[in-house]
Amino acid sequence: MSNPVFLCPDLSGGQVVLDGPEGRHAALVRRIRVGEVVDLVDGVGTRCTGPVVATTRETITVALAERVVETAPTPRITLVQALAKGDRGELAVELATEMGVDVVVPWSAARCVVSWSGDRGAKALGRWRSTAREAGKQSRRAWLPVVTELASTGEVAALDGMLLVLHEQASVPLSGLDFVGDSVGDIVLVVGPEGGIAPEELALLGGTAVRLGALVLRTSTAGAAAVAVVSAQTGRW
Repeated sequence: MSNPVFLCPDLSGGQVVLDGPEGRHAALVRRIRVGEVVDLVDGVGTRCTGPVVATTRETITVALAERVVETAPTPRITLVQALAKGDRGELAVELATEMGVDVVVPWSAARCVVSWSGDRGAKALGRWRSTAREAGKQSRRAWLPVVTELASTGEVAALDGMLLVLHEQASVPLSGLDFVGDSVGDIVLVVGPEGGIAPEELALLGGTAVRLGALVLRTSTAGAAAVAVVSAQTGRW
């Protein structure tokens, strides 16, 4: 069984006191005890493993016995996820993180049912980032995905990489694309909202329209499925 993972931005030195929300989660929720072995990650590739040598009600102290710097996965996969109603956007982020996505870009598509603005938008973005962080730890990841600021269609079109737009009427299967070779670079997967991608948006985005298969998936699950296909095709898995 793999070790539980906790986020710790500063992994310098031979011993770390994990406090704050992570320390409380470890001590109160997970009930980590002295002698248990845990992993601490900084979210950008460093993983330290070691035993817990002391605890309080809200902290654990870990002796860093092993340190590994993991190489970032390649090619980098970015998921452009249209805003969705209810908690479907957060579910999309959670599932894509578990599949290994590297970057999530919230997208304000024309047919989105909800919009992010002011305090509401800031809180929604915070929930997406918290979801990515927690799903990354649950998946035992040393590299946690970055959730960017809200993007417009024009900003999505300007992203670097092979841009692939998931569309139910596309004739090109995602699984049939050739991802072999150094020229592929980053891969950008675009998932539309519940109402679909408007024709004018599809034209502005450019890239290649692709389909996952004969079934139409929800916006909350399509991204994770696409990340899984690309991960298998590129050798990330």
